[in-house]
Amino acid sequence: MNFNTDAIEEVALALLYLTLHDQYHAWKGFDWDVLNRLYEKGFICDPVNKTKSVVITEEGLSKFERLFR
Repeated sequence: MNFNTDAIEEVALALLYLTLHDQYHAWKGFDWDVLNRLYEKGFICDPVNKTKSVVITEEGLSKFERLFR
């Protein structure tokens, strides 16, 4: 089955925006492949660490806001 990875990433970005806390952090309870693609595109900082949240970049935050609206 073929998946539209761009659409999946956009949905993940919008959902990350919903869990935004402390201005630049979002809970990272998403598929690792999706998080890695978002990291490679510069929307989030490296998700591979021991914390339960991921840091959102400025570029990611502006894209989050556009997608959420």
